[in-house]
Amino acid sequence: MHLSFKLTAVATLAALSSLALAQEQVVKIGHVAPVSGAIAHLGKDNEYGARLAIEELNAKGVNINGKKVKFELVAEDDAADPKQGTAAAQKLVDAKVSGVIGHLNSGTTIPASKIYSDAGIPQISPSSTNPKYTRQGYKTAFRVVADDVHLGGTLGRYAVNELKGKSIAVIDDRTAYGQGVAEEFEKAVKAAGGNLVGHEFTTDKATDFMPILTTLKGKKPDIIFFGGMDAVGGPMMKQMKSLGIKAKFMGGDGICTNEMIKLAGDAMADGQVVCAEAGGVDGALKKGMDDFSAKFKKRFNDDVKVYSPYVYDAVYVMVDAMQRAKSSEPAKYLPELAKTTGFKGVTGTISFDAKGDIKNGALTLYTFKAGKRDQIAVVR
Repeated sequence: MHLSFKLTAVATLAALSSLALAQEQVVKIGHVAPVSGAIAHLGKDNEYGARLAIEELNAKGVNINGKKVKFELVAEDDAADPKQGTAAAQKLVDAKVSGVIGHLNSGTTIPASKIYSDAGIPQISPSSTNPKYTRQGYKTAFRVVADDVHLGGTLGRYAVNELKGKSIAVIDDRTAYGQGVAEEFEKAVKAAGGNLVGHEFTTDKATDFMPILTTLKGKKPDIIFFGGMDAVGGPMMKQMKSLGIKAKFMGGDGICTNEMIKLAGDAMADGQVVCAEAGGVDGALKKGMDDFSAKFKKRFNDDVKVYSPYVYDAVYVMVDAMQRAKSSEPAKYLPELAKTTGFKGVTGTISFDAKGDIKNGALTLYTFKAGKRDQIAVVR
């Protein structure tokens, strides 16, 4: 009789446990970034931002339409390669994720966006800045940072109006990101009355820049703008120094990293680099970003590189839309995601326009001094 009671109690507990698990809905959120290759340090930074948000949401306990939800991060590596990016996108579609945060760079984000659009899966890029991404007409495409029209344009005007550049040269790496930001920079320089003396090209895999730098040296530029990433920008600065080129070195968020300091080494003079990062906070918002950085450091024993706070916010924005829609099904929460207005994140207030772009996206201008990034200004 006693044994029978014990067996009945165990069976009851097992049944209750199974019922609790059945009631807990698992929602998969995909994340894609290059966690291998030359810019893996940036990709890992993004992935950490997603993991931190998912872990927090699960610890808090989230209900969608009255049901407890457990979020699962499905992370893929695109190695910053368009072909691998589309393969990663298809894997997430096949895994039936409810949404995707990514990709990191425009060259993988743009081709992958068609795959997500065809599958009806919402995608929020935390860092891709090429304007084309949200101008393809895909209702599933969103981003939480300003695009290259704003970023390249701001840098172009700054080069002419603030740095007083007299002869400005441009180099780009022919990627969707590098080419896009360089073109917007050129447009702004011309509009501001600046003097463009040359435009040279490289690739995101190149290591020898002597031929193009030698060509530009003959044109005596006082500013060289580089459309590309730190993995190329750092070595390029070393070769500039070896040729005796002392021009200011400008670029977008791709070179606006602490890793750039290591890669350029003693070739980077104080104040020589001027770059802009899509995003940024000042004033009352600074404390929230500082708190995030401390939390990030405690969890991953690493410093924020660039975009992990934007990934973190993107996850929360997506989950907020699911809660408002009372569903994690893409077709049901997508309309609510598009209506996102006034969401308070650590990176600022997030509202989307009709294209899926963030409204009033900020930019932060930086330089480097004494081996550290030094903020110049936040521009909207």
